[in-house]
Amino acid sequence: MLDEREFSRRMSSARQALRSARGDLERGDYNWACFKAQQAAELSVKALLHGLGLPAYGHSVSRLLASLKSRGVEVPAQLVELAKALDKCYVPTRYPNAWAEGSPHEYYTRGDAERLVEWVEGLWRSLRRGGG
Repeated sequence: MLDEREFSRRMSSARQALRSARGDLERGDYNWACFKAQQAAELSVKALLHGLGLPAYGHSVSRLLASLKSRGVEVPAQLVELAKALDKCYVPTRYPNAWAEGSPHEYYTRGDAERLVEWVEGLWRSLRRGGG
């Protein structure tokens, strides 16, 4: 049984994270735009899992997609590969001690942020077609 209410509630959070990522991108806060793109993807996949009545734990977008796959939901391999790029934005975008020197904002560019935000928007469209 699909839980449309829970799916919609959680997707609202994903949409907000994506809007916030766009704002960070416009301000030049690229590390935060990358982190929030990861968060938007994580929240959207979790929304789908919860909407399907499945558990959703952890922060790895690729593993969350794999849990969908293990439940019979078709997840393109390319989507999992792209999710792995987002997984790499969960910690180092925020914590200075993730880097040998410098601060996170020194390691992310507008191009990184744009690619990630655009990818999350594509993931969003893909999930809407296939799961929501």
